[in-house]
Amino acid sequence: MQRVLVAALAAVDAIVAAAVGLAAVLAPLTLLWIAVFGGADAWGALWPTTARIWQLGHLVPVHLDLADATEDLGIPDAGSAFWASLAPLLFAVFTLLFAARSGRRAASSGASLPGFVAGVATTAIASSLVVATSDNPIATVAPWQAILLPSAIYAAGLVGGITWAAWSEGDGGVIDRIHDVLDDWGPAWREVPALIVTGATVVVVGLVGASALLFAALVALRGGDIIALFERANVDAVGATALTLAQLAYVPTMLGWGVAWFAGPGFALGMGTAVSPSGTSLGVIPGVPIFGVLPESGSGWLLLVVLVPVALGALAGWIARRRYAYDWAFDGDGEELFAPRAAITAGIAVCAGAAASVIAVASAGAMGPGRLADVGPDPGAVALTVGLEALVGAGILLLAPLRRPAIETAESETAGTRA
Repeated sequence: MQRVLVAALAAVDAIVAAAVGLAAVLAPLTLLWIAVFGGADAWGALWPTTARIWQLGHLVPVHLDLADATEDLGIPDAGSAFWASLAPLLFAVFTLLFAARSGRRAASSGASLPGFVAGVATTAIASSLVVATSDNPIATVAPWQAILLPSAIYAAGLVGGITWAAWSEGDGGVIDRIHDVLDDWGPAWREVPALIVTGATVVVVGLVGASALLFAALVALRGGDIIALFERANVDAVGATALTLAQLAYVPTMLGWGVAWFAGPGFALGMGTAVSPSGTSLGVIPGVPIFGVLPESGSGWLLLVVLVPVALGALAGWIARRRYAYDWAFDGDGEELFAPRAAITAGIAVCAGAAASVIAVASAGAMGPGRLADVGPDPGAVALTVGLEALVGAGILLLAPLRRPAIETAESETAGTRA
C-alpha cells in the first residue's frame, strides 16, 4: 500500500509541476491578449502559444514559419522560416527542482522505483496531451522531442533527489551496495563520492552565484542603456510588460552565459561574434533591452576573472580536505593516504566540468535565422576550462602533504569541544 501511495503522490507532483509551468505562461498571456484583442478567439491562439513556450522552456526546438506574415512584419522571405531553440530556462529549472523534491520524498519513503516510474510516466502523458492539443502550423515541434525532453528533465531531477536522499539515509539497494564496495576498499574511500559531489557543487553553484552577482551589478550600472533600448522598441505598456516577462524567463539562460564568461571562453550572440573577458566583438545584435548589459569591449585586466573558478576549486578542496583530515587522513600504520585525495581532486574537476558543460548546452541554441542560429557558449570549451581551473584550485588544497601533528591537534580540539 505504501508503494502505491508513494507512486500516486509522485504522479500528483508531476501533474502539479506541468500545470504550474503551463499556468505561468497562460495566465499573463491571457491578460495581455484581453488587453490588446479583447476575448476574440482567445483559446485558439493562447493555448498553442502557451504550449510552444512551455516546450521551448524544456529545450524542445520550435520551428517557426512566418511566410504568411512576411509583409506585415517586414521579414525577408529568406528569413521567414527558422528554428528557435534558445530556451527560457526558468521553466526547466523549476521542473528540475520540483522533481528533485519529489524524488527525495520517494526515497525517504522507501519506494524510489515506484516514485520514479510514476513521475516520469505522468510527465510523459502530460507532455503528450500538450502536443496533441496544441497543433499550430506557424510554430511546430517534433512530437518525440516534445514528449521526451520534458520527461528527461523531470527524470534527471528525480534521479538527483533520489540519489541524494538514498546516499544520506540508505536505500537497501544500489546505493547501499556501493557503500559496501567502498567499505571493502577501506574507510578512506567511503566518503570519496560524497566529497566529490560536494566539491563539484561548490564550484558550479559558486559560478552561478558569481554570474548572478555580475548580472545584477550590470543591470544596476547599465540601466540607462536598457531603458534606451526599451524606448527604441517603441512599444506601449502592454508590449513593455510582455517584453519584460519574456526577459525574466531568460534570466537563467543568461546566467549560463555568465558561467561561460567567468570560465574564460565566453559566449556568442550570433555567428562571428564573441563576448569573453579577453575581448568583445558583437557587430549588429537584436535590439532586446536586456542586451544593454553586454560590454562594448574587453580588457586584459578582465582575464583575472578566470581566478574565480580557481578560487572556487580551492574552496571545494578546502572543504573536502577538512573532512578528510579529520576522519581518515592516515591508515592504521600511520602512513599518509594519497590516492583518495587524488581521486577527490580529479573527481571534483571532472564533475564540475561536466556540470558546466550541461549548463552550456542548455543555455545555447538558435534565436533566429541566419547568423542568429548560433547563440550561447561552446560546451566543450566551457567543460575543459572549468575542469582545469577546478583541478588547479582543488589540487592546491588537497594534494599538499598532510602534517599529522596538525591533524592530531585539530582532532583533540574537536574532541574537547564536543566534550
